[in-house]
Amino acid sequence: MVRAAVSYDCDVLVIGGGIVGLSTAYAITHAAPGTRVTVLEKEPGPARHQTGRNSGVIHSGVYYRPGSLKARFAVRGAAEMVKFCAEYDIPHAVTGKLIVATERDELPRLHALVQRGRENGIPVRELGAAQIGAYEPEVRGLAAIHVATTGVCDFSAVTRRLAEASGARIRYGTKAVSIDRRPDLGVAVRTDDGTVVRARVLVNCAGLHCDGIARLTGDEPRVRIIPFRGEYYTLARPELVRGLVYPVPDPAFPFLGVHLTRGIDGSVHIGPNAVPALAREGYDWRTVRPRELGATLAWPGSWHLARRHWRYGGGELHRSLSKAAFTRAVRRLLPAATPDDLVPSPAGVRAQAVLRDGTLVDDFLIQEGPRTVHVLNAPSPAATASLPIGREVARRALRALAAL
Repeated sequence: MVRAAVSYDCDVLVIGGGIVGLSTAYAITHAAPGTRVTVLEKEPGPARHQTGRNSGVIHSGVYYRPGSLKARFAVRGAAEMVKFCAEYDIPHAVTGKLIVATERDELPRLHALVQRGRENGIPVRELGAAQIGAYEPEVRGLAAIHVATTGVCDFSAVTRRLAEASGARIRYGTKAVSIDRRPDLGVAVRTDDGTVVRARVLVNCAGLHCDGIARLTGDEPRVRIIPFRGEYYTLARPELVRGLVYPVPDPAFPFLGVHLTRGIDGSVHIGPNAVPALAREGYDWRTVRPRELGATLAWPGSWHLARRHWRYGGGELHRSLSKAAFTRAVRRLLPAATPDDLVPSPAGVRAQAVLRDGTLVDDFLIQEGPRTVHVLNAPSPAATASLPIGREVARRALRALAAL
């Protein structure tokens, strides 16, 4: 029996129009001109979730384990992001940042960050308490480190430029609702408007929904996305902060703590905390999606995580529900801040992959299947690292394409 030839709408279909998805599309068309790429994005425009709701920081890579994807891609990506912004006239600034120890038990962790930064090839300057004021006159601490390569930019503008320069066909307002993946034929994606898109290879960059998309293809991701909401305030007196100021992070968690970020528009963002969201796109406590919440609660890793870290989670929850508690966290770094200085600002949700045993996946996670490439953990610093991440995902997708 002779099988009829399949008519494909594209060579590579990317699901997800955030910065990672559109960086991947950009990388594919630049590495292999003539490759037909289509991007499906359920929102009416790009960068509507993690990409467009973060603090806009170009991370240096100082925090991440040497040799990890996060370390390698963040260090490389920070330099490339600055170059990309300069080339395309996208607002950005390399401001440097302070990481400040405010308690004695933080000093060994601060020193460990110095060592980690140097292992990652990042210039780090150690500061005593009296030297902090030269960078941030209103900030107080026992010691600090200055990381010169940190900056800020408009990641939404970067994403729009990647979309324009990719040459991909981008379908906004189009949601993938079912996927038929057949290793001998290809991938057919049915969308919410009833159309079917046929591709040779599918790339899953769906962020908050990436584990669900993976399961629709028939691949088991072995992780679940647990959404953590990060709540922000804007500082009513932005003159109190010159640049970027961070606390010393707890190495047990991939969250960086409540920090101060002067953005490219001159405003100062404060936050985020990290509390469980009641929906994948749960940007406030009022947004509850029972099916999504039920799926989170059904994952054993959620309960293991809660039992293991209930004390940390309780503190984050307290700061979410109490502005006074949030203010106290800010005042550790910025004593002049008052509750009146904190003006509520839009929140973000971090798509954090969690293993069945409750382990928080700490590195970027990319998984492959027949005709599929899934990006299953790409929270911060993924925006910073998006150009090298895109090239890595593109390499895998093109390898899958070439094997057909």
